[in-house]
Amino acid sequence: MKSKPTGPIPAGFTAIDGELAIGGKPVTQIVEDAGRTPLFVYSRDRLDQRVAQLRAAMPQRIGINYAVKANPHPDVIAHMAPLVDGFDIASSGELARVLKQGVDAARVSFAGPGKRDDELEAAIAAGATLNCESEGEAQRSLAIARRLEKRARIAIRVNPSFELKGSGMKMGGGAKPFGVDAERVPELARHIIANGAEYRGLHVFTGSQALSAEAIIEAQANVLALAEELTEQIGAPLPKLNMGGGFGIPYFPGDEPLDIAAVGAALADRVANLPQALSDTELCIELGRYLVGEAGVYLCRVIDRKVSHGTVFLVTDGGLHHQLAASGNFGTVVRRNYPVAIATRFDADPDEVVNLVGCLCTPLDRLGDAVLLPSAEPGDLVAVFCAGAYGASASPADFLGHGAAAELVV
Repeated sequence: MKSKPTGPIPAGFTAIDGELAIGGKPVTQIVEDAGRTPLFVYSRDRLDQRVAQLRAAMPQRIGINYAVKANPHPDVIAHMAPLVDGFDIASSGELARVLKQGVDAARVSFAGPGKRDDELEAAIAAGATLNCESEGEAQRSLAIARRLEKRARIAIRVNPSFELKGSGMKMGGGAKPFGVDAERVPELARHIIANGAEYRGLHVFTGSQALSAEAIIEAQANVLALAEELTEQIGAPLPKLNMGGGFGIPYFPGDEPLDIAAVGAALADRVANLPQALSDTELCIELGRYLVGEAGVYLCRVIDRKVSHGTVFLVTDGGLHHQLAASGNFGTVVRRNYPVAIATRFDADPDEVVNLVGCLCTPLDRLGDAVLLPSAEPGDLVAVFCAGAYGASASPADFLGHGAAAELVV
């Protein structure tokens, strides 16, 4: 059987006594500490390194917000708290998680097109900023704030006329459930201010998972130009501009890392020449996957090795119920292989083509198609990389009753 390529394993992973090492520990030791597989492992060192690299590339004026939806594990939130400037959430459940980790609600902004009244109330009571996605949501927020005798902190999420080119998910341009169409924003902002809310600015998120520096540079330029135009039309200072994110990571064969230095240099030029309307505006970018994606590894154990019509199947105790994206069932049109390895034979030469499958009773449960790997037997550990974002919390853990994977920060 001819092999198919896999995505690139993120740089920096090494072996100890032939095994994949994460956070300075071999994987068998990590699994022993966790007590079981399947297991998501998140590396503190890699989180630190990614934020430091981003800080070095971005102009000093640009704040960095962590989008909690990428990985809401409590220990990840706690680790990120001193590293980033703010947190972006998308539910009252995420609000509760960040507050439980001691994050000041003043550092939190809440986006999402379907916020319930109880969620609005929780955010207003805590003092978080609401990124309102419609006039109706703004009206409900103002009414709830009056009832609570609180001053709501409200920003407006803008649905711009442009999008982030080449992004995995386009979240701006044309008819969208996200945000208020740009031409309607000035009137809404003036209404919010007139009704006594604390106007917190604009949130413009145009797309996600882009690997093209040129596309991100263009989108950021468009966001700044739109913010200037809207601010002049609103007739009030712009306190804060959340420029969104969209920074991608390599998952698939042929993917190249985003040129973060080029993005930062272009943004520095624009920040140095901001128009008067934005001269005092707090600027930030909102990133999730880019900060945590490559810090995570999903480990599962080979349960069975079988041959069917000449094809070798390594059957693991993991699968799509934990790693929906790696199985190809989370938005991809054509399934391609994530970066994978036999973690207990990490430095061994590959010598056979195998299919990596999970334990579920569905042909959709695939972790690797025709991948060239070192020979593996029951008991060996399989590693799926780029598992730090949209893994455990974005997968149907209860499907077929196998339950959630363990999670460990090392």
